[in-house]
Amino acid sequence: MKRKIIYLTVMLAMITAACNENKKESVKGIDPANMDSTAISGNDFYQYANGGWIASHPLKPEYARFGTFDELDEKSQEQVKDLILELSKKTNAQGSVAQKIGDLYALAMDSSRLNSEGATSLLPYLEKLNALTDKSNLTETLANMFRDGMSPFFSHYVYADDMNSSINILHINQGGYKMGDRDYYLQEDERSIELRTKYTELIEKLFTLSGYSSDEAKQASAVVMKIETQLATIASSRVELRDPVANYHKIPLTELVQLSPEINWDVLFNTMGIKGLTDLNVGQLNPISEVSKIIREYSLQDIKYYLSWNAISAASPYLSDAFSDARFEYYDKTLSGKEEQQDRWKRAVNVIDGSLGEAVGQIYVEKYFPPVAKEKMLGLVKNLQIALGERIENLAWMSAETKLKAQDKLAAFHIKIGYPDKWRDYSALEVNKENTYLTNIIHSNNFDYDYMISKFNKPVDKDEWLMNPQTVNAYYNPSTNEICFPAAILQPPFFNIDADDAVNYGAIGVVIGHEMTHGFDDQGRQFDKEGNLTDWWTPEDADKFKARAQVLIDFYDNVTVLDTIHANGQLTLGENIADQGGLQVSWQAYQNTLKGKSAPAPIDGLSDAQRFFLAYATVWAGNIRDAEILRRTKMDSHSLGKWRVNGALPHIDAWYDAFGVTPENTLYVPKEKRVAIW
Repeated sequence: MKRKIIYLTVMLAMITAACNENKKESVKGIDPANMDSTAISGNDFYQYANGGWIASHPLKPEYARFGTFDELDEKSQEQVKDLILELSKKTNAQGSVAQKIGDLYALAMDSSRLNSEGATSLLPYLEKLNALTDKSNLTETLANMFRDGMSPFFSHYVYADDMNSSINILHINQGGYKMGDRDYYLQEDERSIELRTKYTELIEKLFTLSGYSSDEAKQASAVVMKIETQLATIASSRVELRDPVANYHKIPLTELVQLSPEINWDVLFNTMGIKGLTDLNVGQLNPISEVSKIIREYSLQDIKYYLSWNAISAASPYLSDAFSDARFEYYDKTLSGKEEQQDRWKRAVNVIDGSLGEAVGQIYVEKYFPPVAKEKMLGLVKNLQIALGERIENLAWMSAETKLKAQDKLAAFHIKIGYPDKWRDYSALEVNKENTYLTNIIHSNNFDYDYMISKFNKPVDKDEWLMNPQTVNAYYNPSTNEICFPAAILQPPFFNIDADDAVNYGAIGVVIGHEMTHGFDDQGRQFDKEGNLTDWWTPEDADKFKARAQVLIDFYDNVTVLDTIHANGQLTLGENIADQGGLQVSWQAYQNTLKGKSAPAPIDGLSDAQRFFLAYATVWAGNIRDAEILRRTKMDSHSLGKWRVNGALPHIDAWYDAFGVTPENTLYVPKEKRVAIW
């Protein structure tokens, strides 16, 4: 399901170490051992701040990137596993949350059963697809596949109407190709050609494991590649998808029927459980029209091969090791450079987080989340709001008219910290260990699908959480104008109750400022205080914003991430604006705490200003493989960790003062060329 939610970083699940359990590890907040004293701060601040950490945390075979997020993940997944095993040891009533968590974990861990079953649990599904005798039956088949957690041809979800944020509507978006990125199908560079070859091999391998002959598997792979390439060719790029106006086309159902007539849309929506639909948002019109062209022009057998691939691909993580190993070879080893799969128990924990996330979150909060963390966080958020308001008021380039509306939007932020006030009800979810692992996953997908569809044409619930409490991340959601900080991010190195204010403002303070700034980045600024997609800027102010944002685009376009490969300033613009804005806002908020006070004494020879910026850099410490650099540069709207430091800090005046950076230093950017937006 795709939602317009703007995240701090790529989501990492199941992080559950509590703030109060990390006191002994980093009371001072900044550990000099994590630094590299031989590096020059003005030439490579990332290495200066994190060189010691990088050297002491070499990549393990299971990782394509290992950073502070992953370090927390390793510590905390053990705790989550212990929680699950603790539940499993008890006699749990059938239908209880504890029974569902314990049984699903046991199913995921039973490698002997999975390997003995092979593709058995998938075969009935494939038999139904192969039994199709007429294209007129495709629509109902598509609807059932969507309900079961598959996404052939396109994707869809129920969420707020961009231009009427109080009501949930149906959104349909392009999709149906699974290589990893649209451009991999289209570009002729050596890397893309290699990926297409490996992806074709994956398709053949999984079809063969599913009982198809070698000739059938080759034929199927050729058809799948042809159809997916056709879908990718017509699809919008990742940069084009960042434009909320260009991806909003609310049309009546009658127009959708004309746009893509080969699908019986009434049957599709009724089978999916969507009743009374009269209009919907079609994010990208041409790809949805192309679906009808494919259905019309390809043979029924070709369509069945394509649908079967969608079923096989979706099921493969929940079948035998032969399936998961083949999938790993492409999606993890070839795409990212990983050398080994994660341990089975880690994969099992992640599946439970996806299936029973809030149930696990409730247990986590009860055991690990200290109330004092939420109390202190509320104070930090308030201070950051004040600081951002001050910065808006003092902007020389913005008119009073736009400032007033920006202040109104800031004041209207809906703030979520820790965990939801109301937990999700999982009583309707069936988990039965007598059934296969795949069958239980499909039941879970049905449960989640029904939950999503139940929101259709209903008022938007602004108290609903879009992340689990045990997730180390944060987000801004423009449709509800909310900022959310799950419980698990409130721990070192992000948030340390025992550290000085400079460290906490440099780490979690910048995270808070980052999410607030998303409300005013190139995407978020197009939504008003109620979450509606509407232009509330004066034309002159909008032009000034775009000119300043272009400076940031040009700066990152010139960053070399590997060999001759450059960063994509347009793709990463929103996150780069949020990093730069988050630093500015949190620095001002920290300075506000010092008013009327003497400057804090240095700690370990580091001034409070130095500790602020070191704390920020520490958040992004990590090692990464070359293949993962290439993948993330192609697909990720976030800059790489190194450049969230070395790219963001040279635009912050206070950083120059703190470390004595001069024009002789590599990272120096002349003041007149520094980005100044928020």
